[in-house]
Amino acid sequence: MVHRRTIDGKEIIFGVQGALWGNAMTFWDHDTGSIWSQPLGEAIAGPRKGLTLEALPVTFTTWAAWLDIHPETVALDVPAGVSGFDLARMAIVLDLAGDAVAYRYPDLIDAGVVNDVIAGLEVAVVVDPTDPDRWETFARRIDDDSVLTLAIENGQLIDRETGTVWDPVRGLGMEGPLAGEGLGVLPGFTAFPRDFDTFWPDGRFWQP
Repeated sequence: MVHRRTIDGKEIIFGVQGALWGNAMTFWDHDTGSIWSQPLGEAIAGPRKGLTLEALPVTFTTWAAWLDIHPETVALDVPAGVSGFDLARMAIVLDLAGDAVAYRYPDLIDAGVVNDVIAGLEVAVVVDPTDPDRWETFARRIDDDSVLTLAIENGQLIDRETGTVWDPVRGLGMEGPLAGEGLGVLPGFTAFPRDFDTFWPDGRFWQP
């Protein structure tokens, strides 16, 4: 997960706290010593307890899948082992206005696209039909207040209302009446399904 590290306009310095809470990382802010939950972005102890950081859109994928779309990216090359994180064992989570929904990744692979409503917002969770290691979460309501229904047809992401073809990762209209338009990207993130109830006890799993 990625969070905006400003509180009331002030830039905050964070560090890894070292302990796990709910089987997930915690971090601490240097100015008050408050302890924060990484999945929730919420201070769970200390002077800032109860405050929540703004979540930002983020993508968990393979390096090869990322470079295919962003070939200009550079990264620090350090010795490391193979990551134990595998999308097939995870879920994509959307937590909007306190309404949290988890989508098991194997279910998303089978569905291609899930059109859902979370906290009154029409959303879509999309797996790139050309590469199952790429996914994104979008708002389906566009600027003219129309709500789109997205689907995979003939290996492309389209909306059923206009037939526009969309980039499944960037959310840009590529061909059709809405070419050049963009879907709003939402702050979806990955989590282990077994830990979902720990952090979002009132949440739900999407069922195919």
